[in-house]
Amino acid sequence: MRFAAISQCFNWHLRPAGLLVALWLSGSLVTGAEANQNSNRYQLRSDHDPDGIGKFYLGREIAQVMGHQGADWLERPEREQEEHTDKMVEELHIQPGQVVADIGAGTGYITRRLAKKTGMQGKVLAVDIQPEMLNLLTNKMTSLGLTNVVPVLGTESDPKLPPGFVDVVLMVDVYHEFEFPFEMMEGICRSLKPSGRVVLIEFRAEDPAVPIKKLHKMTTAQAKKEMSVMPLHWIETIEVLPWQHIIVFGNGADRRRRETP
Repeated sequence: MRFAAISQCFNWHLRPAGLLVALWLSGSLVTGAEANQNSNRYQLRSDHDPDGIGKFYLGREIAQVMGHQGADWLERPEREQEEHTDKMVEELHIQPGQVVADIGAGTGYITRRLAKKTGMQGKVLAVDIQPEMLNLLTNKMTSLGLTNVVPVLGTESDPKLPPGFVDVVLMVDVYHEFEFPFEMMEGICRSLKPSGRVVLIEFRAEDPAVPIKKLHKMTTAQAKKEMSVMPLHWIETIEVLPWQHIIVFGNGADRRRRETP
């Protein structure tokens, strides 16, 4: 795990497909106290769900990541009918000119919908930890002529987002797969503008009829529990989708600013 960054630079590299990829490179030092804190944050268990990685965070087992080999599932023709993704994006109330980070962007199925909302004055940072997914995404954006999408190669513990830059951070069916959820959320919170929002889209674990494996679903209560250790505050949970929650959190710094006399 990386803490206490001692250097950071912001580089742009041109991909063969013609889009820009942002790489935020950082060096770090790890102290003994920080390493011990990290080891206490997570629990490893040999007896666990086969769909999980045997690592637990705040009582929840972390799910296995869907690899790039499953990219076709993200683009399945029936996805709009099953998930109402257009309605999902409408509920985010993205404004022209905003900066949106799509974490776990995959093939860009949601990314391209966000790009149309931000317009050319805005930007979508499409973050993924798999270069193969970013290649698929980049090629798709080029074919659609969308030039306001910036693919970002993150890591398991760092979304590689610039601080104070993002209006909305969106995670669609991905947060439950973070191997290092605490560290990822730290980076996400740092990236928010004062009025920024974090939005989790997760399959409803409260509903046994949702045809998704157990570890790939979350309850609203668990999501709130995990976000409560971050400088965020819950705003609302929107229940308009067939299978998923839309759980919205605001930047805690903005709330403190508004509540200060």
